[in-house]
Amino acid sequence: QMQLVESGGGLVQAGDSLRLSCAVVGHRNSDYAMGWFRQAPGKEREFVGGIGWSAGTQKYAADMKGRCTISRDNTNNTGTLQMNSVIPEGTADYYCAVYLMHRPDTVGVEAGWRYVCWGQGIQVTVSS
Repeated sequence: QMQLVESGGGLVQAGDSLRLSCAVVGHRNSDYAMGWFRQAPGKEREFVGGIGWSAGTQKYAADMKGRCTISRDNTNNTGTLQMNSVIPEGTADYYCAVYLMHRPDTVGVEAGWRYVCWGQGIQVTVSS
């Protein structure tokens, strides 16, 4: 059974960089897109970005473009969300998720309902 295990996060200062990692356990293939979402206190979950299974395509939310980079390592079945110059508005619980798909691009990765497996969530707090 597939599970996602997240790591990283914690308390950081505005302007710092932060890396979140997501390990896919119990699923050997790389036939999935990986998405990152976040949910701030009192707000709905929102899409941060996603990466296709080939790792050659990424899609980011408009307000995250240029501020984060998503990558993946298909050999080790892990994914990474690298955030730079974080801001207090980035305080949220961050989730990685897997969307099983048989195409290498990122069509549909912004839609949370497409994902079949979610990480437990990891808290990121950005102090000003």
